Amino acid sequence: MAWILNLETAGTNCSVSLYKNQDLVAIREDNSPGYSHAELLHLYIEEVVVEAGIALADLQAIAVSKGPGSYTGLRIGVASAKGLCFALDIPLISIPTLESLARQLTPAEGLIVPLMDARRMEVYTAVFDSDHKRMAPTVAKVVDPDSFLELAQKGKVHFLGTGTSKCAEVLKHPNFIFYPGLFPSSREMGKLAFDKYQRQAFEDLAYFEPYYLKDFIAHGGKNPGK
Repeated sequence: MAWILNLETAGTNCSVSLYKNQDLVAIREDNSPGYSHAELLHLYIEEVVVEAGIALADLQAIAVSKGPGSYTGLRIGVASAKGLCFALDIPLISIPTLESLARQLTPAEGLIVPLMDARRMEVYTAVFDSDHKRMAPTVAKVVDPDSFLELAQKGKVHFLGTGTSKCAEVLKHPNFIFYPGLFPSSREMGKLAFDKYQRQAFEDLAYFEPYYLKDFIAHGGKNPGK
């Protein structure tokens, strides 16, 4: 039996879940636009462990969303995960943010395109088939009216994630389907993390860093790291 704690902080959603093998036992989330990770992450970790009736020492591994996404959010999540793994002497598992996000949709056909909001008309994106098999690598993409048209020639294209709303304003094709209001969550991380745990696909605790995809550019505003 494996107790795995999952941390998702790549976007505005501060999400913590606890899985026993492939079963969700407890979850806490807050999707405040001002980023609540620093205030709530460790509180949520404590709450899900207490709800499950276990102690931190009972954990077998910790999984963290590796990005891409918010620079600040990723730093907080990865630092917390690494600190707990070091203190508890347990392995670290990383989950690609777009891969777990794509699993929120299970269309009968077509392609799944998760979109993480970057700056202006830019998004972080990848392509998965309806069985969640990766069909294209993660990239940073500036969206214009011609974006993703090559995918639309193959059938339905299902868009989800924090970049969906702004993309829906410029992407016009009958095969484009948009799912607003969906964002990365630790809920979808559990089964991916358990699979990696069984395969012992662990990260090097000393050298692991978030997958930023792009260099951080500091600026003012309420959305750090975007």
